[in-house]
Formats: sequence, C-alpha cells, structure tokens
Amino acid sequence: MIQKRPILEPQALKKLADLCAKGEHCSGEMIEKMRKWGLSEDAQTRILEKLTSLKYVDDERYTQFFVHDKIRYNRWGRRKIEQALWLKKVDSNIASSVLDAVEDAEYLEVLRPLMASKYRTIKAESDYERSMKLIKFAMGRGFTMDLIRRCIDEGVVDSDGDVDFIEE
Repeated sequence: MIQKRPILEPQALKKLADLCAKGEHCSGEMIEKMRKWGLSEDAQTRILEKLTSLKYVDDERYTQFFVHDKIRYNRWGRRKIEQALWLKKVDSNIASSVLDAVEDAEYLEVLRPLMASKYRTIKAESDYERSMKLIKFAMGRGFTMDLIRRCIDEGVVDSDGDVDFIEE
C-alpha cells in the first residue's frame, strides 16, 4: 500500500490559497480539506486566520455569491439554500442576513415559470390533487408555503390548459 506523506502547514497554506484564488470557498470547506489532510486543529486555525486576513476566505462574500447562484441557476428557494449553507457550516447569522436581503419578488421570478412548466406535466384527476402536487414540487425546491400559495392563487388557467402566472 502506498503511504502518503503528511502535508506540512506552509504547503497546506499555499494549496488552499491557490484553491481560493480560483473560486469562492467558505471556511467550512477549508477546515474540511485540512482535516482530510491530517493537519492539527492548531494548524487549521492558524491557516484559516491567515486566509481570512488575506481576504482569500470571506464567508459573507461566499454566502452572497452562493445564494445568488442557487436562486438564479439551480432555481432553489430559501429553505433549500439555508440547508445547503448549514451543510457547508456557514454561520447561521451570516446566512440569515444574506437571505433576508433577498426580496420575495426574486423568488417569485424563479418560482412562477418553474410552477408553470411543472403544471403542464402534472397528471391529476382534480384541481385539489394538482395543487397538492404543485405544492409538493415547490416545497422540494425549498420555497416557502406563502410564496407557493401566492403563486398558485395568481395562476390563471387558459382554455387550452396552459397556465399563465401574472407578472407584477
């Protein structure tokens, strides 16, 4: 079996700085990498403080980009984003402040077309069943019940079965 050489503190700092220069990463990801490399807790703390002081790691900046990307590209709602940030060990105060800054209109901008496209594919025997399936789908994407309900209430069904959601 091939034995890996343990990584030294200066090497770890350089590797992590290079990684952070390529893209945004949170402190939780950095700690996880250092733990996998077998660095001591003291070394992890020193390296993380150095990366933070040099502005390579900034959890608030990371969270802002993460939230923006997950809303725009993955079309996630607040709950799913909160859970993903928790899994990445981002401080809940930072996550809450960034998520509170996002307006409901931004979520609705994503939710309306998402629900309209899902509506067309749902097979249901009643409007109630269709609504429940839409709610389940949207909640799985992490949207809050009040936004889902608002979106369903705004939906207008055309005679050909298409749903148009009213733009604000």
